Amino acid sequence: MTRLPLRSALLGVAILTIVLMSGCKGAAGVTTIKTLLDDPSRFDKQTVRVAGKVTQSIGVFGYGAYEINDGTGSIPVVSKDNGAPREGADVGVQGEFRSAFTLGTRTVAAIVEKKRYTP
Repeated sequence: MTRLPLRSALLGVAILTIVLMSGCKGAAGVTTIKTLLDDPSRFDKQTVRVAGKVTQSIGVFGYGAYEINDGTGSIPVVSKDNGAPREGADVGVQGEFRSAFTLGTRTVAAIVEKKRYTP
């Protein structure tokens, strides 16, 4: 009978560990902008995560475009649903990296935002 409480205790500890770890925020899984721009073909059409400070921002009717700088480089981010964060905001972005994205008359590497989070 002593094995059942031990199993329950171990299961409880395992579940608690999983719950606590899933709530942790950190730099895990974040790619530097320099890494993306140094080898854009490697990341083309892949989901990436970056975090940094918004240096330029414009939004209209729910659409937005902004530039994020992480200290290693800057990259434009295009948002189809969330508008654009204010300039100076610290943001994290998960989205699809595009090695050649047309913004007006310019073709640049950019990220199409899927999710925005607080780093």
